[in-house]
Amino acid sequence: MKHKKNNLIFIMGVSGVGKSTIGALLSEQLEMPFFDGDDFHPDENIRKMSNGEPLNDEDRRGWLHTVNDLAKKELERSGAVIACSALKTSYREILSTGILGKVHWVFLKGSFEEIRERIGNREGHFMGSGLLQSQFDTLEEPVEAIHVDINLTPKKIVEVISNQLEKSAFGLFGLGVMGKSLARNLASRGFNISLFNRHVDGQEVDVAKKFQSEFSELSSAAPFDDVAQFVGSLQQPRKIMLMVNAGKIVDAVIEDLLPHLDAGDILIDGGNSNYNDTNKRVEYLKSKDIRFVGTGVSGGEEGALKGPSIMPGCEQETYKEVQPFLESIAAKDANGLPCCAWIGTGGSGHFVKMVHNGIEYVEMQLLAEIFTALRAMGNNPDQMADILESWKTTSNSYLLEITIDILRKKEGDDWLVNKIMDKAGNKGTGNWTAIASAQLGMPSTMITSALYARYISFFKDERIAASQSLLTQSQANLKIQIEDLLQAYQFARLINHYQGFKLILEASNSFNWELNLSELARIWTNGCIIRSDLMVELVSVFKEADHLLMDKTITERLKNLKTSALEVVADCVLNELAIPNLSDSVNFLNSFSLADSSANLLQAQRDYFGAHTYQRKDDPSGKFYHTEWLIK
Repeated sequence: MKHKKNNLIFIMGVSGVGKSTIGALLSEQLEMPFFDGDDFHPDENIRKMSNGEPLNDEDRRGWLHTVNDLAKKELERSGAVIACSALKTSYREILSTGILGKVHWVFLKGSFEEIRERIGNREGHFMGSGLLQSQFDTLEEPVEAIHVDINLTPKKIVEVISNQLEKSAFGLFGLGVMGKSLARNLASRGFNISLFNRHVDGQEVDVAKKFQSEFSELSSAAPFDDVAQFVGSLQQPRKIMLMVNAGKIVDAVIEDLLPHLDAGDILIDGGNSNYNDTNKRVEYLKSKDIRFVGTGVSGGEEGALKGPSIMPGCEQETYKEVQPFLESIAAKDANGLPCCAWIGTGGSGHFVKMVHNGIEYVEMQLLAEIFTALRAMGNNPDQMADILESWKTTSNSYLLEITIDILRKKEGDDWLVNKIMDKAGNKGTGNWTAIASAQLGMPSTMITSALYARYISFFKDERIAASQSLLTQSQANLKIQIEDLLQAYQFARLINHYQGFKLILEASNSFNWELNLSELARIWTNGCIIRSDLMVELVSVFKEADHLLMDKTITERLKNLKTSALEVVADCVLNELAIPNLSDSVNFLNSFSLADSSANLLQAQRDYFGAHTYQRKDDPSGKFYHTEWLIK
């Protein structure tokens, strides 16, 4: 039997488990070369072990890099089987350097007593039985490996390993638009995958099979519509990515899968699930010994196919097992690093994806408000596109680019945008972000405003009636300049990103996630919907400051842009144009930068009718007071 090429199989375990024997037999069956890692030890290591001295990490480091170099060299040919103790996770990480996703680990497992007896019967090997205990003390059992009992016969061990190796390394459950794109992305990176889509008579029949047959990169993928067969086709511990709609469907899918899973298997939810639901699923599945990864995926259909931004939340050890797959399919930043990184534990991955979408709502709304102003200034869509094209030199973003494309699109003699009904939908993440902001006490005013702008858009008939009875002027007469509009847009975007990242920081502190804002900004520099030149700049900003309004460069920029923002907002409001996000950016900064606000009156009112008490400016102790306000 010939194994699929370009894979590296490490046979690992303590001395005496039969790594060399099994490795040689396996390589013969798979028609791949075999190497014994012990043959690459330097003389000094062999001398120490022959004298009964255990090796330390420093002794092993050079040897591990030598074996890693061997593995890389053999992968360029046809792959190989290598016997190597690889006792610690850190050792396996060195051995896997540069070849993640191409490595299979096989752990030969036995008890101390069984292996001690084996070693005692061996002759001519530098590893004496006295060193066995030190190896067991060092051993960190791998969860990512194929575990095989050494009590089986060598022939049976090889059979078990071969059967596991022939199985798929990764499973994708749900072949909607995003699921299909991710499946093609995974397959194009050389991964052996299994595909599942449900069977519904007359509606969804042989979806996986038909999809698999459509694309050449899926030629080796295994399609299923039976859950048990799908799960059975995967190597253990299984890694299954769920690409189904958020909500109760995720829970239903989990329950369908559970009877077929084994302890240590990993489920990855790649949908837009609510982070609270993800937290509950993590705890529920932990009680079943199943690991759960709540993963935000941004980039849309094209991003999923060519490289999205990926935000996984889970235990860090679990991430290391799914890392080769997720980082391989992710977009790459300007330095060639994957736009995917471990975010934090629990629901952190889905939380930051939720806020990503909230920031996205605002970025889209701001461009819609710029569209409103440009239209009121007498520009047609082509002229608007030309103006926005000139903004790319200072304010480029994915959303700006697609807006330009949209404005240039014609249908017949008219621009298509003019024919689209002005009712904007939403799928819930904006609403969740607004709720999370309120629960955490964060003033994410622009996200809430952008969300409500979409809600208002749905009252089309009532808006038409209001336009005929409530407006006081028939035509806008804007006096602002295009440069002022650009600067107001830049101003508002800075406030939007401040609010979004500040919300993430507050969640990180509240939930003990210890999120790295600079790294989060980095993985949002490509692949995702809110990628932009500004996001690239924020990678450096967040290395020095927790939020944007602590950065001197950003605050100076805001001060320089504010005059234009004030003029644009004032002119638009006076001309009865709806610019909720532009005006909110100004109102927020005005409120935020007040040393003395009007909240003292609010607190006095609360104390008057509800005895809520208040603190005094002239009492630094923080003591709370109550006053009987009614004058009798």
